Amino acid sequence: MARFWITLSLASVARASFDSNLNYNSPSRRHPSLGIDVPRVVKRGLDYDSCDHDQLNFTHGVASGDPYPNSVILWTRISPQKANDNSNVTVEGNVPLYSHETEQYIKASPNPICVDYQVATDKDFRHVADKGTAYTTSDIDYTIKIEASHLEPFTTYYYQFSVCGSIKKSPVGRTKTSPDRDDDVTNIGFAVFSCSNYPNGYFNAYGNVARKDKVDYIIHLGDYIYESGKGTMGKDARATNPAGEIFTLYDYRTRIALYRTDPDLQLSHQKFAWIPVWDDHEVANNAYRDGSSRMNNTEDSFIKAGGVSVEQRKMNAVRAYFEWMPIRQVSMDDNLRIWRAFSMGKLVDLIMLDTRHYDRSITTLDFNNEYISDIKDDAGRTLMGSHQENWFLGQLSKSKDRGAVWRLVGNQIIFSRMDNSAWLKGGLNADQWDGYTASRNRTLSHLYTNQIPNTIFLAGDSHANWVSDLVWLDTKPYDPVTGSGAIGVEFAGTAVSSSGYGRNYTHANTVSRRLVEDNRELQWAEGWFRGYVELQVGREEVVAKFLGCPTVATRNPYEISLANFTVVAGENRLKRSVAGGKVETGALQRGEVRGTNLTVDTETGQWKVRGFEQMYIQY
Repeated sequence: MARFWITLSLASVARASFDSNLNYNSPSRRHPSLGIDVPRVVKRGLDYDSCDHDQLNFTHGVASGDPYPNSVILWTRISPQKANDNSNVTVEGNVPLYSHETEQYIKASPNPICVDYQVATDKDFRHVADKGTAYTTSDIDYTIKIEASHLEPFTTYYYQFSVCGSIKKSPVGRTKTSPDRDDDVTNIGFAVFSCSNYPNGYFNAYGNVARKDKVDYIIHLGDYIYESGKGTMGKDARATNPAGEIFTLYDYRTRIALYRTDPDLQLSHQKFAWIPVWDDHEVANNAYRDGSSRMNNTEDSFIKAGGVSVEQRKMNAVRAYFEWMPIRQVSMDDNLRIWRAFSMGKLVDLIMLDTRHYDRSITTLDFNNEYISDIKDDAGRTLMGSHQENWFLGQLSKSKDRGAVWRLVGNQIIFSRMDNSAWLKGGLNADQWDGYTASRNRTLSHLYTNQIPNTIFLAGDSHANWVSDLVWLDTKPYDPVTGSGAIGVEFAGTAVSSSGYGRNYTHANTVSRRLVEDNRELQWAEGWFRGYVELQVGREEVVAKFLGCPTVATRNPYEISLANFTVVAGENRLKRSVAGGKVETGALQRGEVRGTNLTVDTETGQWKVRGFEQMYIQY
């Protein structure tokens, strides 16, 4: 009887430690057919010390994210293998290699791996604020994601994982909690990223932010990975793995794991708490509620995808994303919801949207572009679904009512009207808010009608830099010289490594000049450099610094300042003169484009940055 109770007690402790690993909730604990059957995992055995510690490694560093005032998400991966779990890979006849319903899978899976973690206010872990134990298995690709609690607001912490009963430890990570909603905070720094395409170049921008160490948090607006394949393993340094387009859970796990081998991305995760949201390429290009540009609910799509349906592919992508990203699962029972908000003191409310997958009406899929252009003004089209849209507009009003100084809206795609005739056939990109006029009009109407001040939209996706006054053209008066009539500002940033517009530097600047001529609310455009945006949010003003990488063809720490912009609290527009009247490159509505640190090599015709002559601009 005593042995029975000891065994029962051990099982209870184990179950509690399994529960601490949030990835067993992915994609949903409340739906066993989609999630992980934890009691079945626990039954595999309680002999956790039988693991060969020498075979275990922290394969992809550490990460943290989704900071709250008293808690933060911590992540790592501890595995006996570098490769990802292939339990859902199919063989001939679409028969699973392993099945959760067979003993074959249970016998093939190793014992659960036990990991301890601790969080402290010092690097030496003398002042421990939280600690605990968690387990992982191949079911969740050996990932561990826990919520560190009992923390103080707006405080820097250090954390580390270690294998239970072993001296093997992970790298030490650093993170930071958010301010409490009523804290009087004077300044918060963010670095804003999007569109990191592994085979297209090195992730220098991630590393530059970590090396400078001037921000508090990272905002990632999506396209953290790309689903397409490129290059040859063993031949090309940045070849994709798997080699081709990805569809299965194993594919998505392997692809995101490849991206996480980049040392600059690892460094960024190790030093900052991330607040990410997905764009389309985390699943597939131009994804929407019911499909994507290359895969829709048709028999042909099913066959081409190796027997994977649209719904299953999306579930595979989402599950891998939540396993590998330091992110809270807000409500996975709500149609794969990722949209959420963060109140950071009295200073700022950060609202993160999903304008891609949640409930978006059909978008441009190449074959239907003219049709989408014809129906873009249809009142029945929705960019984010009524549930998310009502929540979003409510968040804007609640933020104003509680007295927060600023509202930052993190979304994937450009909000402002954009005539792209300078570089895009037809001029309209209906995959952006331009293809969902009714959704944009309702948002603008809410901002103007309720006089909600100090709203700044953040956008990624386009692989270029765009800075605009936020205006309701043809409905509200607007003076582009003074900015009078605007209700806010939009900062859209370039990619980490994905290609921009323009065949070369000169052509890119020519396109930029056309763009600012064709769009009177667009104050600056630039489409050549890869990089990021640094936001310093203060009580009196927000300063946005656009930084560019001279090249992503090699790994290097170089960057140059492209342009700086200021938004003064209460003015709801870009401060005039815009960018202080000077930018380094691109095109400015009114002012000087200096270009003084850019020269051309007369022999090669390539542009280079003065002071970085060894680093040619090439993609």
